[in-house]
Amino acid sequence: MKRTDHQSKFDALRKEFSTFTFEKQTVRRENGGLSLAFDFSLDDRCHFRPTLEIPARSFFDWDGIPMEVLQVLAFQIGMTELVSYWKIACPKRVVVKPFALTESQKRFWKKLYYNGLGEFLYLNSISVSEADLMEIENDEGIDALAFPSMSYRVPRTSVSLDGKTRHDMPSFNLPLSEKTLVPIGGGKDSVVTLECLRREMPVIPMIVNPRGATLNCVKTAGYQENEFIVINRTLDPTMLQLNAEGYLNGHTPFSALLAFISVLVAFGSRSKYIALSNENSANESTVPGTNINHQYSKSIEFESDFRNYVAENISEEVQYFSFLRPLSELQIAKLFSQSEAYHPVFRSCNAGSKTDSWCGHCPKCLFTWIILSPFLPKEKLVAIFGKDLMADESLRPIFEELNGTAPVKPFECVGTVEEVRACMEAVNGNRDKVDDILRRFNENHFLPPQFEQILKDHLHV
Repeated sequence: MKRTDHQSKFDALRKEFSTFTFEKQTVRRENGGLSLAFDFSLDDRCHFRPTLEIPARSFFDWDGIPMEVLQVLAFQIGMTELVSYWKIACPKRVVVKPFALTESQKRFWKKLYYNGLGEFLYLNSISVSEADLMEIENDEGIDALAFPSMSYRVPRTSVSLDGKTRHDMPSFNLPLSEKTLVPIGGGKDSVVTLECLRREMPVIPMIVNPRGATLNCVKTAGYQENEFIVINRTLDPTMLQLNAEGYLNGHTPFSALLAFISVLVAFGSRSKYIALSNENSANESTVPGTNINHQYSKSIEFESDFRNYVAENISEEVQYFSFLRPLSELQIAKLFSQSEAYHPVFRSCNAGSKTDSWCGHCPKCLFTWIILSPFLPKEKLVAIFGKDLMADESLRPIFEELNGTAPVKPFECVGTVEEVRACMEAVNGNRDKVDDILRRFNENHFLPPQFEQILKDHLHV
């Protein structure tokens, strides 16, 4: 992807705009559903109000959660949404009003923002350290509540920050049941998680902003509309307008937003487990020799930080983990190749998401073809993608990025260089490398024992 030198624009905008403020949030329980809105401002000159709507489902019980706790859960989502609007001008000062943050919590958010914006900074050729990216400040004029302990096993005491006493909210007993949330993105990975788990335990699929592929995947699995969760997320149009006018723009850590949304929904549905579908390949840097990773918020590093943050500040009861973390993209592709009912409906192409199609011209399309090629014959691949992608010479530059010939991988959620090369060798008759990768099982993961056994059973490990 082409880099643009926006360092001077970054510096100028930071001089023009001094402060980004998280003004307030609104949480409403309505007709069995939940609605959230967040108010942000940029020097009180630009105002933004993104929203989330969660329609009612029979398994939700929002009334059983104190409003004070819902406010805390919503706040995490607001803090994650914040960075998408902050990046427009990147002011040095960020003021947070709804809640006071401890220094430890500030460090978590600064690390997430900095690493989650790694692609944004790289492609805009912006040089700034994590320490200098921003200063997060508590609002001096508000007596905000501290984070409660929502684990009924470990109640918290009151704390004092900045000379003001913040009182804990009452601890309460909210037992979670042995249900598992599975976020569905419409691609092969979440299908594999869904297929491995849905016959073993109660599973509730979750979709953010439903589209053709996500809806078709859950319906192919046999779920009716009232049996899966829908999250309707809207972006503030002012941000889109400013992007069009030439303010700074780029990739933000959506998977981190998904993580905090899933924690809120886990409590609403009383689900103990949240099973993501991020694989081991997501840990590989997009730019070799750096920490710049398009998939940072899908990495094991973020997963570890997030789990610690949730356990320390929200609850030790809910368990967030990636079910596919022990696997490579190649292993996932093999499992997916066996789920033929999904082959006509899954989509991994971002460019074609609005039209529910494979564009046939992007890194996601080409990588998906390559990773499935050791397991599906060419005629089946052509049926999926509509043409022979390997015969398209216009895709050669993307192929060179995928196989490591070019210096930088595509800024997309794609597998490792090793996997791509192994697939090409397999297509040419040498399956040794593919077979070697298929025998691996990465032990650096957070799967509870019963989930690890289910995955191994499907892999025949």
